[in-house]
Amino acid sequence: AKQDWSGAGKLAPFPFERSAMDALIIAAGFGSRLRDISDSKPMTPIAGVPLLELGVRQAKAAGAQRVVVVTGHEADRLEAALPALSARAGIPVLPQRVDDWSKPNGWSVLAGADVIQGNYLLMMSDHIFSGSILTRLAQQGGPDRGVTLAVDFRCDHPLIDPDDATWVKLDGAGFIQMIGKTIDPYDAVDCGAFLCTPELAAAIRAAIAEGKAGSLSEGMQKLADVGRAATMDIGEAWWLDVDDPRAFDLAEAQAPRELP
Repeated sequence: AKQDWSGAGKLAPFPFERSAMDALIIAAGFGSRLRDISDSKPMTPIAGVPLLELGVRQAKAAGAQRVVVVTGHEADRLEAALPALSARAGIPVLPQRVDDWSKPNGWSVLAGADVIQGNYLLMMSDHIFSGSILTRLAQQGGPDRGVTLAVDFRCDHPLIDPDDATWVKLDGAGFIQMIGKTIDPYDAVDCGAFLCTPELAAAIRAAIAEGKAGSLSEGMQKLADVGRAATMDIGEAWWLDVDDPRAFDLAEAQAPRELP
């Protein structure tokens, strides 16, 4: 049974609103597995277009009216590139630095969420998607959830790196029971795209207050524990986590025909 967060001592649900939507893109990490190809993962070109710009363009196509980019590693360099990227993409792109980019990615979510009011699309700078995924995801919100995660049930798909994937175990209604890199059994893989309410940042803060390191998955698990973490099945749609040379080669070969 779904739990109510309205009681004393619990995280209270935020009202769901369909209004102007931002996108939040996490681009703060070191990107060690891609360093042989590029010294800046967010600016790594795929078919001539930087990964970060692909994400910004996809967020705009899904209905975002503004994009907040969380920077960390080599922040000055990345932030200097954002005005030209914004002009090319035709959407405001605003930088927001995380205090310590070496901390888990939930800290980057908190940094970005601090300058966003209401609901937002959350994306990783190294994930790219066919157009239908983000467009559908942007329409998935509702009062019964604090977050909706795009998931892929094709767990053995050759585009997925099982050593780096975040896995998801679901209940019968499509809500998350468990999420993490080491859970077993699992039903689906996390695609790295979320439709978030302010509940996600509150959940990450609650996990940190309990002594957790502050990962995004820890915040997601907090929401799952109270029945507030929903999913969206992407079906046969294409997506890719461009995290290493193998994935880069796949992106170069497939992205031109798969991206909008």
